[in-house]
Amino acid sequence: MESSVRDSLQLQLVEMEMLLSMFPGPGEVRLEDVNALTAVRRFLGGAREALPPRIEFEITLQMEEPKVTIDLQVAMPHLYPFAALQLFVRSPQLDRAQQLLLNDDLTSYLGAFDPGELCVCAAVQWLRDHGAAYFLRPKPESAPSPRAKPVKNTFLRMWIYSHHIYQQDLRKKILEAGKRLDVTGFCMTGKPGIICVEGFKEGCEEFWRTIRYPSWRHISCKHAESVETEGDGQDLRLFHSFGELLLEAHGDYGLRKDYHMDLGRFLEFLKKHKSEHIFQILFGIESKSSDA
Repeated sequence: MESSVRDSLQLQLVEMEMLLSMFPGPGEVRLEDVNALTAVRRFLGGAREALPPRIEFEITLQMEEPKVTIDLQVAMPHLYPFAALQLFVRSPQLDRAQQLLLNDDLTSYLGAFDPGELCVCAAVQWLRDHGAAYFLRPKPESAPSPRAKPVKNTFLRMWIYSHHIYQQDLRKKILEAGKRLDVTGFCMTGKPGIICVEGFKEGCEEFWRTIRYPSWRHISCKHAESVETEGDGQDLRLFHSFGELLLEAHGDYGLRKDYHMDLGRFLEFLKKHKSEHIFQILFGIESKSSDA
């Protein structure tokens, strides 16, 4: 395994050098961890024993016709290119269907590469050659055919657990993602941090990708509930909007940042939203009714 990781990281550095030569301007390749490449070189040189952080970055491509931008987000697993690359394409000028199709087609294209082949540069070139076409695709007709079958969508609810949620910039990122996408739910800050997001599958999965990128340690999706629906999903929602849930914490606020949230009040909140069952899933503690 050690030699495979070293071989993979050597190839990753080669590809990063190619990308930096393709995008030499300041900020064109935006590394999530600016010290990631140095850490990889130190690991390969034997200066550190622990695995370095994954190389994660974003590139913005400027398309000329039409004049739009495409953001390519990339995360390299330690065993890439012998393991699958993690990447996602987004653009504010694409609607949900266009963006989904673009990502599916790019993934299909990269799926033809053999293990060990570098493919980020190839993905960039593919987007330059084919990306514009996805902005020019006509929107589907709004009036359905009289015989058209109702379209079924997957309504999804994700329960996300984090060791803690404190930082203002992280809380802002979560709230902005929740309000930008067609999702509802809440973010409970403190220790632990709990996020519930619900809506159609595409919106929930994009929310999950947004808050996890770059890799957020100590976070996991503990439980997901899904159901097929032909409607707009409004009758399935337990929440009417997406916002921050602030509960009084146990302990001293002061300068401490390890205060635990009042889980008793959180349980009451879950009961009001018909979600009492999730308490044991999140915490491994059977909920007890306050009426008992």
